[in-house]
This record gives sequence, C-alpha cells and structure tokens, in this order.
Amino acid sequence: MGNLTPMSGMPTRVFLARLAGIAVFTPAGDQVGRVRDAVVALRVDNKQPRVLGLVVEVQPRRPVFLPITRVITIDTDQVVFNGRINMRRFEARASETLALGEMLDRTIRLTETAEEVNVVDVAMEQVRTRDWLITKVAVRRDGHRGLRRRRGEVTVVDWEMVTGFSLVEEGQGAVSLIAAFERMKPADLASVIHELNPKRRSEVAAALDDERLADVLEELPEDDQVEILGKLDDDRAADVLEAMGPDDAADLLAELPDEQRESLLTLMEPDEAAPVRRLLTYDDNTAGGLMTTEPVIIPPDATVAEALAQIRNPDLNPALAAQVYVCRPPTETPTGRYLGTVHFQRLLREPPSALVSGVIDTELKPLSPGLPLESVAGHLASYNLVAVAVVNDDNMMLGAVTIDDVLDHLLPEDWRESVLESGDTGVDPEEEAVRSGAAAESNERST
Repeated sequence: MGNLTPMSGMPTRVFLARLAGIAVFTPAGDQVGRVRDAVVALRVDNKQPRVLGLVVEVQPRRPVFLPITRVITIDTDQVVFNGRINMRRFEARASETLALGEMLDRTIRLTETAEEVNVVDVAMEQVRTRDWLITKVAVRRDGHRGLRRRRGEVTVVDWEMVTGFSLVEEGQGAVSLIAAFERMKPADLASVIHELNPKRRSEVAAALDDERLADVLEELPEDDQVEILGKLDDDRAADVLEAMGPDDAADLLAELPDEQRESLLTLMEPDEAAPVRRLLTYDDNTAGGLMTTEPVIIPPDATVAEALAQIRNPDLNPALAAQVYVCRPPTETPTGRYLGTVHFQRLLREPPSALVSGVIDTELKPLSPGLPLESVAGHLASYNLVAVAVVNDDNMMLGAVTIDDVLDHLLPEDWRESVLESGDTGVDPEEEAVRSGAAAESNERST
C-alpha cells in the first residue's frame, strides 16, 4: 500500500487502485461500505492535484462521499474514519475528477521525451499542510527505440514528469480500471459502471471478457444494457448474449428493434439461440416468459451423489441450486416426461448411492407456461418455494421459474435505477467546505 510513518500509522504514500474494494469502518469497528474511487481536483500549471475524498459504496449500492479529512487510518485491507458519513448520493462536480474512473488507462506523455505511456495507477501522499496530493504516477511503457526496457514494463514517475491529464477523455482504455475491480461481484461492478459517463462505460465494457460482461449486464438497468450492447460490434454482442442466461438474453433482446434482434439471433450459435427464441414466444408476464431454460435436470437413474455434485456448481444461481428436476431423457429442455422434483435438503438426508427416483416429490405440481405472473407468485408463496418447474401439455419440462425473476417483474420497472440512485440526506458542512474550495480554485483559474 505504501510506506508507513512511525508516528501516525498512516501510509506516507498510497496507490489509489489498491484501495478499490477494501472495507470502510468506523472507529468502533462497524463496516459502512467499500471504497469505489477517490475524488481528485486537478490544478493549474501541472501542480500536484488535491485528493478531496473517497467514494464509498454503502447499501443498497449507493455511492457516497467521504472527505479525506475524516480518514484516520489507511491499511492494506481497511479504511477507518471518524465523525459521520453523509448518506447523500455522490455526484461528481465539474471541477472534480475520479481517480480510478477517469485517470487510469489514460494515454499521457512524459515531459522530457514526449513518449506516450499508459496510466496504471496514481499515488497520493500527505504533505505538511495535511492535504493529500497526487505525487506519483505509475505508467506502462510500450517500448521505444533506444530504450532498454521490456515491453509493458511499469515505471513510477513524479507527477511533474507527465502531461495530458487535462485532456478530457482522450486516449483512454480500461485495462487498469478492470484490474482494480477484478475481485468485485457482478452486481457491485454494475453499480460502478452505471455511474460512469457513456464513453467510459463503453470503454470498460469493451475491456471486459464476454463472461464477465454478461454477468454485469444482467445486473444493469435495461437502458444501460441496450446502450452497451448497441456499442459493441454485432459479433461481440452475439458472443455476450450467448454467455448470458437464456432468460436474461431474451429479456434484453426483447428491448431491441425487431431487425436488430433477429440479426443478433442469427449470429448466435444455433444451440444457444434456440432456447432464447423459445422464450421470446411467451408473454413477458407469464411463467413461460419468466422461466430459465437451464435448471438442474437429471434422469431417474441418477444417484443422490450425482445430483449433489450438480448443485455444488459455484456458478449456479442459488435459487436453481435449491432443487433438481427429474425427467426422462433427453434432459435438456424441452425434456422427456417430467417425473417430479427433489429438494436439496432431501438429498442431504439420503445415502449418496441412492437413486433420485426413490425420493421424488410428486405432489408438488408444476406450472403451465401461460400462467400469469400473479398466479406464479402466489404458487411460490403458498408452497414456500424459491423455484418451480414449468411443464407443457405433453408433460415435457420447458424450464423453471425462480423467485428472483418473479421479484424482478413484480417490482417497478425502474427498481434497479432506484437502488443505484436512491438517498439524499442534505448538505454536510465539512464535505461542502472541502469540495467547494476545490471548485472555487478552479473558477479562479478560469477567470
């Protein structure tokens, strides 16, 4: 993280990308959130920028501002602050720059050689005035004739040795930002991406691999999903749709114009596009429109051990892992004859060598694909279920509806935006003093 001063326990130098995702605590040890970014005020004549504070994400996925003056400890795994934290939703002002969201991955120049380099990280240090300033920049050099350096080597240079941060969004990628948040859960990364401006959001989406981008898209509001998908080339968009769950891919495609939707479905692999096409034939607020086509389905001659092995898959939705469905082959939807459901708690009570056919719950009735949303919700509530099978008139299993998809459709259409953007508790005097001071300095320079 940096060198520690022997008196205060605070590091003398902190590389900001290393703060991403670490927990934020009160002195009493109560966790209030996690660091998502740092707020920086750029200054005239290439002077070292001031760090105004940290962006901390608190529940429910809301970014708030923590003045740097309230931070009393910065460690490798935690930040501790004193005083109070204002729960008003953070909004960056015109005079402010986000260190991770807007400074990382920028292409800048070394002042002595005019060599172009890419920003990997920036470091802040506390000076005698107790202000925190950006003093160092970690840059990656791509190699240059006459330089005896390995391609891609990272070098730390003084702030005064580089230029180019004042250029608005020019030459930026997203590799270092992605690296800073690589351990973040998809829902949390979606919150970060939602806060970025459209250009930066597209850069980050382009840098994510297909699986990671698919997971993030599933957590974003529909407007963000459509915007991001629309800025990918068609082949990449089709690959990302293939990596999404069929039900989420169908929901996203349903928001697109008919011509664009059909074009993307044609580019997808036929076996990936087929279940999505089937889902698109059902009304949105029915069991068929709500279901996923990839629940855990096993044949009747499978053992309890084999069933448990399937639901141990860490990538499996917890609601889908709560039970397995027993069907005659084929076991991919639409299946052979549906026989019933086995709950995971029952599996835990049975010998591993026992056959699942002997522990099937045959009394739990499946749903028909045309059943309306309200009836689906009522069925789950009546039987205390987190998922239920959907079966057609020929007793073939088509998929399963999970409680999270039901809630997604019962909540208001803009519930994701509401979660990301809620909260306003008024003005914090210390925060206002710190941030207004930077804005005043910026206005004075401009005049």
